[in-house]
Amino acid sequence: MIQDRQGNPLAGASPKAAELFDLSCRRFARFRGDPVEPLDEAIADSPDFGMAKIAKAWLYVTSTEPGATAGARRLLRDIEKETPPGTEREIAHVKGLQAATLGNWTEAGRTLDLWSASHPRDYLALLIGHQIDFLTANARNLRDRIARALPAWDKLPERSFLLGMLAFGLEEAGDYPRAEAAGREALEREPTDSWAHHAVVHVLEMQGRAEEGRDFIRRRREHWAQPDSFLKIHNWWHLALCHLELGEFEAALQLYDDEIRAGESGIAMNLADAAALLWRLHVIGVDLGERWEELADAWTQHADGRCYPFNDMHAAMAFIGAGRRNDALDLLVAAEGADPGEMRDWMAHTGRPVIEGLVAFGKGKYADAAELLFPARQIYASFGGSHAQRDVIDWTLTEAAIRGRLHGLADSLIAERLSLRPGSRVNRAFAARARREH
Repeated sequence: MIQDRQGNPLAGASPKAAELFDLSCRRFARFRGDPVEPLDEAIADSPDFGMAKIAKAWLYVTSTEPGATAGARRLLRDIEKETPPGTEREIAHVKGLQAATLGNWTEAGRTLDLWSASHPRDYLALLIGHQIDFLTANARNLRDRIARALPAWDKLPERSFLLGMLAFGLEEAGDYPRAEAAGREALEREPTDSWAHHAVVHVLEMQGRAEEGRDFIRRRREHWAQPDSFLKIHNWWHLALCHLELGEFEAALQLYDDEIRAGESGIAMNLADAAALLWRLHVIGVDLGERWEELADAWTQHADGRCYPFNDMHAAMAFIGAGRRNDALDLLVAAEGADPGEMRDWMAHTGRPVIEGLVAFGKGKYADAAELLFPARQIYASFGGSHAQRDVIDWTLTEAAIRGRLHGLADSLIAERLSLRPGSRVNRAFAARARREH
């Protein structure tokens, strides 16, 4: 039977289709180029190639967009009808897909984890599993899924990409020295590894090394800012965060205009970056002009209150910023009609209080906002995103405590922030405003 580059069987594939499958995995690992295009070519060449169809469904569903998720469900139905899974690999992946397309991400991730335990060289399972760990904010498994598989990759050329994934997992688990070492080793081996670059940037962000982070991102621009880079906007967002921490607010806003929203991307991840940056600037009092309206309009295609609450939170920021609070609250109404499952639970336990807290902040009801947001700051293995992304909740909570004259809460939150990033201009500004409110 034809095999992929890592020695896994590819039932129904011709040699050409197998090469296209490997190309898709390489593009996905690099976040460079369209990974779906070669899969479409592989399916056209080999209509019975089940793993190509499965990989395409995985790419669709991990976009966390309602339209693409519906597409993944259609693909899954076609797979089950036209090319029923026959190999152990196909059966395991289809089982994971069945859970993911229903929004049960933890179950999907666990299914791939068990498969990878006995098949650690299944590149697709590791790439998708790592993204699921990110989507579920499972910091431990972001690290450990890759650590368990890494010894099996010692002599494989793609090992550096696993190092990049491990670096991100180590960073999210708080092991910053090892994370930075793994990320930089990955970049030495493959300078265009956008995920490894991104992992090092996260380390610099979490350690409060904003100036170093700014310079690192700028210096490596040729490696991550290419037109076909799927992570380029996210990395521009990270650069904007460095500018914020350094008090360079105009530079951050310029990046929003020139890079983050220049092409008016409709991809949910890019919209989340845009909303998170504008909201941070809004919270600290920067005049944003009419930027919110375009972003709010862009969010209407993805915000449904059901598919992925982490996205809905960012959509709510855009709606509130644009003065469309009812649109934000409509997400909560829509969520009540969601099918039972993990996404419905996430919205009920975390998404609803966060969105209600953001709405309260937008109304100037700061004490209410603080009460709603405070429980949501301790997120683990649910709701999604990285520590850096979820910090927007803490920004809002801290500002709400200051404006609501909740002195004890404000002082404690500011002390926490300064202990982690003592040089942050944002944190120092929080402290100065809190002193004025006493």
